[in-house]
Amino acid sequence: MTGVQTCALPILFKLNYTLTIAKWSSLLLKNKPIDGIYWVLLNQQLNGQTMFKVEAITPAIGAEVSGVSLNKDLNSDTVEKIYNALIKHQVIFFREQNLTPESLLKLAKSFGDIDPGHPVYPHVEGFQSIVLLKNDANSKPDTNDWHKDFTFKSNPPFASILHGVSVPKVGGDTLWASMSAAYESLPEGWKEDLEGLEAIHDMGTFRNDFYREGGVDSVNSALKKVGSAVHKVIETHPISGLKYLNVNQSFTRNIVNESQGSSDHILQFLFKHMAKPEFQVRFYWQNNSVAIWDNRITQHYAICDYLPNFRHMHRITVINDKREK
Repeated sequence: MTGVQTCALPILFKLNYTLTIAKWSSLLLKNKPIDGIYWVLLNQQLNGQTMFKVEAITPAIGAEVSGVSLNKDLNSDTVEKIYNALIKHQVIFFREQNLTPESLLKLAKSFGDIDPGHPVYPHVEGFQSIVLLKNDANSKPDTNDWHKDFTFKSNPPFASILHGVSVPKVGGDTLWASMSAAYESLPEGWKEDLEGLEAIHDMGTFRNDFYREGGVDSVNSALKKVGSAVHKVIETHPISGLKYLNVNQSFTRNIVNESQGSSDHILQFLFKHMAKPEFQVRFYWQNNSVAIWDNRITQHYAICDYLPNFRHMHRITVINDKREK
């Protein structure tokens, strides 16, 4: 063996990569040069760096990403890897990301244009586009059902990023559900019947927030300002090409051109179907955890079981996918 190969062998046992010991041994015993990619791995190990890694959590949805710091300036290659993981797994999670508001904003802008601000929730001081979510016994969260964000808009947002600034040690998990998995498991007859149907979406449970602020007049004013939208019940994802269900409990009011009874029957069946655990992933929050989800093809449910404990989150919404043609 050469001096270089002898030096490389001990490092092998410290590496946690897909290259097996058998592969390394074969290369060394046959006195063959080591490919460039393996030298990259060795250099990363020597410099204390880690590999970008994506590990699926469930077959249907969700993955945890490691080996990247979101607080740093990300190069285009890393951003592309994060984006590809998001499209494939629909929601992705990161641990130990001590994000500043500046870093959160920069990260969001790498995926598309930013929503200017939430119509109801407060924002982080100096950052109008970052929603401030602080909840405890005196400030309870107002959403406790399955929903997609802003489907009462004609163009609902592409994605959201949520940063757990300070979270309870127990409780406060968030569920996400894959609407493509929910669609795929529908009986063929239901798929055929739903094709071509449209549904009306409005601001739904946000009515309660406006009512608390100023009664019926405030609700009517908000309805006029926020408006409503009509969306197809079955949509096709513009990047992955997957079909998915596009109704949710919070904002979908009724099916267009169906009687109230028929509309209620369709929606209640779909709401029950979409809530099956086979389509879900459950994320346990820790301080400085981050979740990024594709709002087009997922729904989420924030579990409010942590009160009276305090929970502090920052959220930012990406309006459009700049990679979408």
